[in-house]
Amino acid sequence: MVDKKTKVENKKEAKADAKVEKTITMQTKSGAACADSKCVIHGKLPARGRVFEGIVISDKMQKTVTVEWPGFAYIAKYERYEKKRSRIHARNPACISARTGDMVRIVETRPIAKTVKFVVVEKLPNIK
Repeated sequence: MVDKKTKVENKKEAKADAKVEKTITMQTKSGAACADSKCVIHGKLPARGRVFEGIVISDKMQKTVTVEWPGFAYIAKYERYEKKRSRIHARNPACISARTGDMVRIVETRPIAKTVKFVVVEKLPNIK
């Protein structure tokens, strides 16, 4: 019985350590400071879940960008692949200010708006 408790406690501690490491790495990669409360790096918004990398295709909304990345789906009937793309709306903090054409990394958070559930964490170097 004691062994099971220690295993559970160790798992909880490992998860807590992983969360701390994730927040620390995101804080070190930040650029300028911002006063945005919905910024994962400088605000109180927790990061959780999925992480994606894509290209900003639109920055016309206020504090929000549309991020897109390509993918392939296999169609068994035709034994071929088709091109697919995923588009997601993400919050664009003032400290990052991503523009159209920028390669960015986005992280899942709690829902911020009806269609916004991700936040831009950093700009990546464009590969062309």
